[in-house]
Amino acid sequence: MLTSLLPSTQRALLRRLAVEQSENRVPSLIAGLVRDGETIWVDSRGKVGGRPSSTDTQYRIGSITKTFVAVLVMRLRDEGRLDLADRLDDYLPGTSIGNRSIGSLLSQSSGLTAEPAGQWWERTPGGDAAELLAGIDESALRPTPNHGFHYSNVGFGVLGELVSRLRGAPWHEVMQREILAPLGMKRTTLEPVAPHAEGLAVHPWADVVLSEPAEDAGAMAPAGQLWSTFDDMVTWVRFVGGDTGEVLHPDTVLEMRSPGSVDDGPEWRGGYGLGLQLMRYRGRRLAGHTGSMPGFVANLWSDPDDATGVIYMANTTSGMSGTFSTDLLDLLAQHEPRIPEAWEPSADVDMRLLELTGQWYWGPSPYVLRIRPDGLLDLAPSKGRGRASRFRANSDGTWTGLDGYYSGETLEVGRDAEGTPTHLNLNTFIFTRTPYASEAPVPGGVAGWRHGR
Repeated sequence: MLTSLLPSTQRALLRRLAVEQSENRVPSLIAGLVRDGETIWVDSRGKVGGRPSSTDTQYRIGSITKTFVAVLVMRLRDEGRLDLADRLDDYLPGTSIGNRSIGSLLSQSSGLTAEPAGQWWERTPGGDAAELLAGIDESALRPTPNHGFHYSNVGFGVLGELVSRLRGAPWHEVMQREILAPLGMKRTTLEPVAPHAEGLAVHPWADVVLSEPAEDAGAMAPAGQLWSTFDDMVTWVRFVGGDTGEVLHPDTVLEMRSPGSVDDGPEWRGGYGLGLQLMRYRGRRLAGHTGSMPGFVANLWSDPDDATGVIYMANTTSGMSGTFSTDLLDLLAQHEPRIPEAWEPSADVDMRLLELTGQWYWGPSPYVLRIRPDGLLDLAPSKGRGRASRFRANSDGTWTGLDGYYSGETLEVGRDAEGTPTHLNLNTFIFTRTPYASEAPVPGGVAGWRHGR
C-alpha cells in the first residue's frame, strides 16, 4: 500500500517521469521512491505488450546482479569459509590474477580487464567457467595500478564461479536458496518469466525499434543476467539500506557500503565498495548499482542515512538521462522534506554515562562528547571540521569506534582513585577535561601553561 504524497508532489514526480520517457523515447519505464521501507510513489509510462508496465513486470536489471553475487561472497566470509585478503589462486588456480585478493575483485580494484575475451558477451551465448578462466591470461591485465578503480565484468564472472565451487552448486541456485527465498523475492530470476518486457533498441533518427537478444551469458551471467520487478527491487533497496533480515548482518552491509576504490577525477562522485556502487550527491551518501544490458537499463540507489531509496527500470538500450534517479530524490526533498519528530526526553539513557559528556580536549583542541538517542557516544570537534566518530559500548567497559578516523579503534575511560573520569584514551590519543591537564597521562608530560614564549 502506497504512503500518501501530496498531489503536487505526485504531479511533479509524474512530470519528471513523463519527460524522461517522452523526450528520450523510452518504450516503457517504471520508477518509484521508497521511504522508511515503504513505497511512497511509483508510476510508469509506455507499454509492455500493449499494457502499462506494472510493479510485477520483469525487466533485466543488468549489473545490479553483481550486488547479489557480492552478498553471496560476504556470506561465505562471515561463515569463515574465506577471507577477503585470500588470493584467488587459493580457490581458482591458474589465472593471471591468481595473486589478486578476493576483496580486490569485489571492490573493482584488481586491474582485471572489463570484458572477457571473444565476442561481445552481452549479445552472444556464453561459455562455461573453464572457458572463462582459461581466457584470463596476461592480456587480461590492464596497466592501471591493481589498487586503483577499474570496472570489471569479468571479475564478477569469476566471483560467481568462486561461490559455485565453495557451495557445490551453481551460483544462481545458491542465490535462490540463500537470498531470494528468505527475502520473499519470488520474481527475481535468471531467465525471464511472464509478464516481462522485451529488450529494445530505439533508432537514433527515427521512431522505430529493434529487438535485442537475451542470451544466456553462461559463466558471465553473475555480471548482469538477472531479471526482476519493481516490487522485488523495493525489497533489495531496503536490504542495501540495512534491512537485511537473516541474510546478512547489517554491519556486513555497512562494510559493503564503505569505499574500497574510487573513480578518480577532479572530485570523486562515484566509487565502489564491496559489490556496491557508491555515489556522493549533494550531501547524500548513496549506495546501490546501475545496470544495463542490450535492451534494458536499471538503477537502484539507497540513502541509508535518510532511509530513502529510488528505483527505475526501462527496456531501452541507451538514451536515459544520467540525472533521472537523483532528480526524483531532489523532487521528494523539495516538495516533501522530512518533518522532524517532536523531541522528547529519552527514557533509556544510561545515567552513568552523564559524567562522560561535555567538553574534552585533544591537546588544545576542544571536543564535545554526547550521548546519542540510540545509546551510542558521539565525539566530535566542538566547532569546525575534524575527526568525529560514533562509539558503541563493549562488555568490558571500553567503546569501539564505528566510523570516521576512529572506526574500529578502542576508546577507554581513565579514572582516578575515586572513579571519577580524568581522561579518555582513544588508541593512544589522550583527551583531557582541560587543555593538557597535568593530572592526565599525556605522553611527554605537561610542564604547565606560562606567559610569553
